[in-house]
Amino acid sequence: MHDTPFELGGRTFRSRLIVGTGKYRDFAETRAAVEASGAEIVTVAVRRVNISDRTKENLLDYIDPKRYQILPNTAGCYTAEEAIRTCRLAREMGVGNMIKLEVIGDQRTLFPDVAATIEAARVLVKEGFIVLPYITDDPVACLKLAEAGCAAVMPLAAPIGSGLGIRNPYNLRIIIEQATVPVIVDAGVGTASDTAEALEFGCDGILINSAIAGAKDPIGMATAMKLAVEAGRMAFLAGRIEQRLYATASSPLGGVIR
Repeated sequence: MHDTPFELGGRTFRSRLIVGTGKYRDFAETRAAVEASGAEIVTVAVRRVNISDRTKENLLDYIDPKRYQILPNTAGCYTAEEAIRTCRLAREMGVGNMIKLEVIGDQRTLFPDVAATIEAARVLVKEGFIVLPYITDDPVACLKLAEAGCAAVMPLAAPIGSGLGIRNPYNLRIIIEQATVPVIVDAGVGTASDTAEALEFGCDGILINSAIAGAKDPIGMATAMKLAVEAGRMAFLAGRIEQRLYATASSPLGGVIR
């Protein structure tokens, strides 16, 4: 079965699963879950997690930047200016220029500010960043971000940390259909079946944090998510049967013994 490579910012990755590093009990559990997931890209909230002060416990002592692509994110930013400044800071820390852009527009739902996200994306692309923006499941917004030069678009499945799964499969299908860059579902996944569904739709990848870190067994859930990504992608490539209202016999009707 032929598959196209998963490419972001000029790099090719074997795993289509991106994992976050928040909400774990400690850095040791974070490392164990990342290893179990098989992910090669690990996102880090640079405003909340220590990756610069080597005199204190540092995430990069547990997640080796030589082994993983560190993806700094701008979690907690509520303006384009804040997000841009955070990205510049992350680059100065030496973790590269691939960034996950988040500009939050509402504190309760954590939905993104679409206009501010597009504004920040345009500035960051011009500054040479490889921008992966968290955005609503809005086909028009996703098109604008692709046109702005983003390396991918990351529409939410549901509110961050909600575990509700894909709430609007119709918009997601439109986004995938019209996409000129990779589509990575970000936020709202609850369990492995949600992950498989996203990949079955044709999403190029998926980013997961809360569903793994908040599980009763994070290591077990990380493994489940790894397998769900593989199964969902394989199902997409294999092609599902047409959905019909009525039954269709599995066995041929010709040559029936009478």
